[in-house]
Amino acid sequence: MERDTHLQPSADRNWICVDTGEHDGRFNMEFDIRLVNEFDLDDTPILRFYSWKPYCISLGKNQSYSDVNTALAARDGIEVVKRPTGGKAVLHGEELTYSVVMNTSGLKVRESYNLISKALAEGLGIICGDLELSQSSADFRKLFHDPSTIPCFATSAVYEVEWHGKKIVGSAQHRFGDVLLQHGSILVGNFHKQIVKYLNVDDEVRRKASADLDSHTAVLEEILGRKIDPAEIKDSIKIGFEKVFGANFSENLTGVAAC
Repeated sequence: MERDTHLQPSADRNWICVDTGEHDGRFNMEFDIRLVNEFDLDDTPILRFYSWKPYCISLGKNQSYSDVNTALAARDGIEVVKRPTGGKAVLHGEELTYSVVMNTSGLKVRESYNLISKALAEGLGIICGDLELSQSSADFRKLFHDPSTIPCFATSAVYEVEWHGKKIVGSAQHRFGDVLLQHGSILVGNFHKQIVKYLNVDDEVRRKASADLDSHTAVLEEILGRKIDPAEIKDSIKIGFEKVFGANFSENLTGVAAC
């Protein structure tokens, strides 16, 4: 992927990379908020990796818990939490999740989303070849009341990371003053598609949502035809951030494992 220099930092700068490992949904969301709350605008940007145990459905901050069958999810050992960011529902299972906390540096939402997506695509491209960023977006106002679009991966927004036109990363961003939080799911396996089981919709809508997930998503293990070590994904993404942001991962966060 060709590097866009229009919005690049003028020089390399220190970043922190932390890996908090497997935790439940409440911990994962609260830790992202902790990073935001403790962030000073002069602080070093942070790239975090984490995963989910038990598996968990996260809802966008504007979604309702009534969108999903929480009782059925609980019976199956799947948690349901709210994200501090927007977007649609995600079933976090066979994935690696990332988050970025940084000063917005005067960047508009779409500009920062583009840069972070470029870094992800650069890194993941080392593993599975050239990836592209989507150049168009679904009409989310029109689709807002369509129950088949409750799952995040059923639709695409501009600048999302795609493989052969299929979404491989789903991300959401929110601004807390001048502090940016963006986090998202990097699909490793197909468990995210099971979210249709937990939607409070009729069978016809469930079938449509399932078909949309099949046609709109790609996962690393199917692309590669092999199992992949999460460490390989993390190392590659760090390289992507080094290329796009000039990130120098030389600092650590006290009390948290470094990447």
